[in-house]
Amino acid sequence: MRIAIAADELTGVAGALEAQLRRRGHEPVPHGALVPAERADWAWASEVAARDVAEGRAEQAIVCCWTGTGASIAANKVPGVRAALCTDAATAAGARRWNDANALALSLRSTSEAVLGEILDAWFAGEPSGEPDDRVNVEHLEDIAFASATHPSSPQIRTRPPGPVTADLSGAEPTAP
Repeated sequence: MRIAIAADELTGVAGALEAQLRRRGHEPVPHGALVPAERADWAWASEVAARDVAEGRAEQAIVCCWTGTGASIAANKVPGVRAALCTDAATAAGARRWNDANALALSLRSTSEAVLGEILDAWFAGEPSGEPDDRVNVEHLEDIAFASATHPSSPQIRTRPPGPVTADLSGAEPTAP
């Protein structure tokens, strides 16, 4: 799998990330501080990696900065990207399953190489949930992005009746039984 990777500095696990991905059989596409000719600032580096995903040059992205927060925020500004800041394997597994995350954000400060390995194992073992409740939530993210782009000052919140959700995953509105 092609995975866009970005870091704003060569510290912490930034240097180990590419090797970890290659060892797992993936093809890293480096950005930011990982490529001498590119701008390394976290917002720019993370945006470039996220755009690789959004525009089909990579299936997933891994973005890194000192805390991971800025990298996550920047990646999430790119339409179609769902970045999750993960500090442990359980969070990474949940982000893939329930949020269908396609970008992993990591802290260069607090992620050790051992934890990096655990996070990557969980991330790559995870699959998006097919459960209707989970799919409806992920699909609603696109509704939020569209509403924000077309009417930035007036959020359009859709509500559903109380009770369990059943959904036609073809894109129809969810209904309560």
